[in-house]
Amino acid sequence: MMSKKKKILYGLLIVLVVIQFIRPARNNGELDNENAIFTSLEVGKVLQTSCFDCHSDKTNYPWYTNIQPLGWWLNNHITEGKRELNFSQFESYSLKRKLKKLKEIREQIQEGEMPLSSYTLIHSYAKLSAEQKDLLIKWTEVTTNYLSDTITQGKE
Repeated sequence: MMSKKKKILYGLLIVLVVIQFIRPARNNGELDNENAIFTSLEVGKVLQTSCFDCHSDKTNYPWYTNIQPLGWWLNNHITEGKRELNFSQFESYSLKRKLKKLKEIREQIQEGEMPLSSYTLIHSYAKLSAEQKDLLIKWTEVTTNYLSDTITQGKE
């Protein structure tokens, strides 16, 4: 007769095997569309390396996303990240929303909140250097000023 512990372990093993077949949809859209953010080549490269996996319509999936429930957890991060800010849809945002998102980007970079440490732990190439942080902060400031001027000119 099988012990209660063995039955539980076998049950858990079966559940772990079965959940491997339940996978979330992949974030495999296009990066280059009419609503994608336009940036300088240097800024765009930094954003693509450090931000786009969670904040665009195109994610580069590492091998471990095929292991469930880790894949579900990562998919949740991607969905949440895109809901907060989607660089692939940035140009479709209202001017007010763009200004708000640029302010949030600047604040999160200054406070070291983005990219997430849980992401850069495995993706060390995504860590922002001091120069990259300065570049992105200056970009948010220049873009904010440009958009603010656009609003001011539109009101005159």
